[in-house]
Amino acid sequence: MKARWTYWLLTVAVGALLMACASIGSPEGGPRDYTPPQVMKTSPAPGAVNFKGQKVEITFDEIVNLKDQQKKVIVSPAPKSMPVIRTVGKKVTIEFREPLAENTTYVIDFADAIEDNNESNPLDGYTFAFSTGDIIDTLAVSGIVLRANDLEPMQHVIVGLHSNLDDTAFTRLPLERVSRTNDRGRFTIRNLKPGNYHVFALNDVDGDYRMARTEDIAFLDEIVVPSTSQYTSQDTVFTYDHSVDTVMTATHTLYLPNDLLLCMFNEGYKSHYVRQTSRPADNKLHVLFGAPNDTLPLLDVVKPAAHDPQWYRVERTPANDSIFYWITDSALIKTDTLIVAMTYLRTDTADRLEQVTDTIRFGYHKPSAQVKEEEKKAKERAERAKRLEQLLDKQQKAAAQGKELNEGELEELKELQHADPDETPHLKMELQRSGTFDVGDSILLKFDAPIVGIDATGVHLDVKRDTLWVPLDSQLASFRPVDDCNPMRYWMPFTALPDSTYRLTIDSAAVTSVYGLTNERLSKELKVRGLEQYANVYFKVNVKDNAFVELLGNSEKVLRTVPVRGGEFELLNVLPGSYYLRLTIDGNGNGKWDTGNYNSHLQPEEVYYYPKKLRLRANWDLDENWNIYQTALDMQKPDDIKRNKPEQKKNKLEKKQDKNGNGDEDEEEDDEFSTGITNTYTGNKYNDAKNNRRLNRQQRP
Repeated sequence: MKARWTYWLLTVAVGALLMACASIGSPEGGPRDYTPPQVMKTSPAPGAVNFKGQKVEITFDEIVNLKDQQKKVIVSPAPKSMPVIRTVGKKVTIEFREPLAENTTYVIDFADAIEDNNESNPLDGYTFAFSTGDIIDTLAVSGIVLRANDLEPMQHVIVGLHSNLDDTAFTRLPLERVSRTNDRGRFTIRNLKPGNYHVFALNDVDGDYRMARTEDIAFLDEIVVPSTSQYTSQDTVFTYDHSVDTVMTATHTLYLPNDLLLCMFNEGYKSHYVRQTSRPADNKLHVLFGAPNDTLPLLDVVKPAAHDPQWYRVERTPANDSIFYWITDSALIKTDTLIVAMTYLRTDTADRLEQVTDTIRFGYHKPSAQVKEEEKKAKERAERAKRLEQLLDKQQKAAAQGKELNEGELEELKELQHADPDETPHLKMELQRSGTFDVGDSILLKFDAPIVGIDATGVHLDVKRDTLWVPLDSQLASFRPVDDCNPMRYWMPFTALPDSTYRLTIDSAAVTSVYGLTNERLSKELKVRGLEQYANVYFKVNVKDNAFVELLGNSEKVLRTVPVRGGEFELLNVLPGSYYLRLTIDGNGNGKWDTGNYNSHLQPEEVYYYPKKLRLRANWDLDENWNIYQTALDMQKPDDIKRNKPEQKKNKLEKKQDKNGNGDEDEEEDDEFSTGITNTYTGNKYNDAKNNRRLNRQQRP
């Protein structure tokens, strides 16, 4: 009996052991790692002098990767051949492929390219410096680069210095000391020698560290002199009962200037040349130029020689860089190949405009799909004609017998007799907006071919009064060309009154194209919204004349433009919704933003954003004051419409979610320059905002 119990207990124990071995549990993961890689050792040491080697090694505390190396990592001064930079496990190696310059401080700026292998946490702003001489340079300047026309942070563009203060140095010589902006557009150029410098930003497309006229650039007008300044901060240590234990004072070094603002622009330079010629249809030629033209080219048909001297109508862009020639001579339309002599301006090898004449062949062959469609229609016409002949013959025979066709055959015969045998085409006409109109809207018509004229007697505009339609003055109901660029767009210069209903009627054949086609009848009712459906915006701004304001939608599309007059502007009858405001200092008063020019030392026109979203409601007025200098320039553009956003924002939000269980971003973002260096980059024009932000930084505990 005892042996049996012993056997039974042993069996149960073995079974339990086997079950425990077979049960595979899920290991607990623990909190996510948000710590970037840490440098453990380097060869040579950071800040080493008299370095004679060709290889640098940096070892981290975990396995690392390089992200976007070509875009982010930069070596300064730039060697002729980029060093070979690679990662192997926990180590980053930099191998120079050419001898290093003597008595020179080298800086390898990794930006945020180094990240850990598991969680991709970036090591932001890491640089490594050494010197081939007895001294390592230690000064630094910092700032931000914004795109001039919309204040977008310019990410990963080059910022560099020239100690050669000649204006041509930027175009002739590579930048002496360079860095890249980070994903907020900020930059720091480190390890500088004392001296005087010009500062530039460059979107270096060709990789030569010099300005090309087609590249995006920025420059400062003033000379920059790097310097340092000392300041002290205090930190208080409290006891467990919240009484003061110790007050510690620390001394910090500011590297100045630290508020450089570079506004990047493109001069818009383009070479004048014929980019493309084509004949998209038998009645249309297209010429595309590489740059805007002040004058239109001259075209002369060489073959066929016999043609109407006025053989085309022009449709063009305002810059004359894309031009359509609508052929009006029917003989030329039927000709498969036209040979045209075109006289135009072209940029020569010395970058000057010269007048040249080229002979161009414009050939046209109908697309196979169009040929098939025409054949199909011809076949359908032939079948209808044959069927009509059959029905007429049958009707004649039935009449001879005193009979009639049945009801279906009579209906079919009627349709065939009233059908258009040639399917005469009509001029296509489109009302650009129909249905509901806004106060102040105009009626705009678009045609599919150039227009010879519109018969005013065939155009009628009525307004509804109670239940009756009352004709408006015929002068109001007349169409005029929108501009001289497009011969197919016409508008009616009448003002739509609020809470009104109009009826536009255009009789058939009232409009005639250059090809003799006429329109079909059109009749549309147009209802205008009432004033109670709109909001009005009134602003006082610390800018006088020669400025304009743009009302922007959520995609930053310009919805309306109004001038600033006497320090005020207004936007009337705006539909409810969310909007943004952008102000441009219009130096030349031409009503549009103008770019800069380096050779002329001309900066682009200044742009400012109202830093708040406008939330407009129906039947509501907004009255505000706007000081364009109150908010630092790099903080003006609302994040909702900012496109170049920081890459690390996602990780920070995830970290806050881990801590708080939600994604509320109520903490201030970390700042690369928070240790005694402000992140205000406004220059002398924005001293109020700059000083306020510096004061806030220095008062941080």
